[in-house]
Amino acid sequence: MREKTSYKPGLDGVIASETQLSYLDVEAEEIVLRGYDLIELAKSRQYLDLVQLLLQGELPDQQERSTLEQQLKKEYDLPDNFFALFHKLPKQTHPMDALRTGISALAGYEQDLNGRSEEQIKQIALSLLAKIPNIVANSYHILYDEKVIAPRQELSYSENFLHMITGKKPTATEAAYFDQSLMVYSEHEMPNSTFTARVIASTNSDIYGALTGAVASLKGNLHGGANEAVMHMLLEGKTTDGFRHLLYEKLKKKEKVMGFGHRVYMKKMDPRALLMKEALRELAAVKNRNDLMEMCEAGEQLMKEEKGLYPNLDYYAAPVYYLLGIPIDLYTPIFFAARTLGLCAHVSEQYANNKLFRPRVLYTGPRGLHP
Repeated sequence: MREKTSYKPGLDGVIASETQLSYLDVEAEEIVLRGYDLIELAKSRQYLDLVQLLLQGELPDQQERSTLEQQLKKEYDLPDNFFALFHKLPKQTHPMDALRTGISALAGYEQDLNGRSEEQIKQIALSLLAKIPNIVANSYHILYDEKVIAPRQELSYSENFLHMITGKKPTATEAAYFDQSLMVYSEHEMPNSTFTARVIASTNSDIYGALTGAVASLKGNLHGGANEAVMHMLLEGKTTDGFRHLLYEKLKKKEKVMGFGHRVYMKKMDPRALLMKEALRELAAVKNRNDLMEMCEAGEQLMKEEKGLYPNLDYYAAPVYYLLGIPIDLYTPIFFAARTLGLCAHVSEQYANNKLFRPRVLYTGPRGLHP
């Protein structure tokens, strides 16, 4: 039996894989994507630039980005009668469950489901990046008996995604901050959903199966569902004083306060949260909702003083999405849509240098029993 000291609950700090995709350098406060600082990229580039960076290894120039966007636009539409699938789901179905069902169903339309070459996976990844926003937005509309909103070719990738959700053409400011949110959600080394996708891919299962498993992982409120919980807390608090009181009550009852703390960022604030905090500041000013900014800052200060915890990305992304007019139930599906890029890159990397994941356990049960 292995020494108990070798056991780390939750595989905390255990190196599970080699990767050239991303790395969280906590001491330097840097999220590295193929050598670049993600925050610098989010301030100066676009989500589509990350698509080429993660899938092909280099940033595109303007012409390459334009070509990539045209490739994606050709893949926006879903197969004929695909939406009939969502009409058959119970109305209480969570949008993440609808998304999981939709991705799984797409596998049936893939011409070469067993293809594992880098080029084949790249083409499937582009198809998924094009189609998943359509699934996210319109499965929600169908579940809520709303009209399906078709993709608009004249809009940019992020503009079109936000338009399909809200039914409105976003302003330049709205589109810019939504695109920035997709960037900071796009890739983050080895969280649970990415590990899940790589474990599934390691069995030589197809990429649709890997992403379907990742959806199930991301749905959990300890991973992706936190952004929804944050917004519900803000709405319940209503005012700065009310929000403070709500947080104090949760702490008194020893309840977990969503949006704070991170398995990696334990002593410093998540740099992605800092970026979304500035996005919230500008959107709140533009939309005359400075009260929301004040509530968030008050909660941030309280949690730092009371628990020594700092906001994670979900804490500030949630009110940003709220001001963009996005329904709360879609916050986590949007997170997944953005993370599809990182997941596909990890699955491709797993296929290229595969080793089946097969860990062992520390057995703590009885021995020597006989019938």
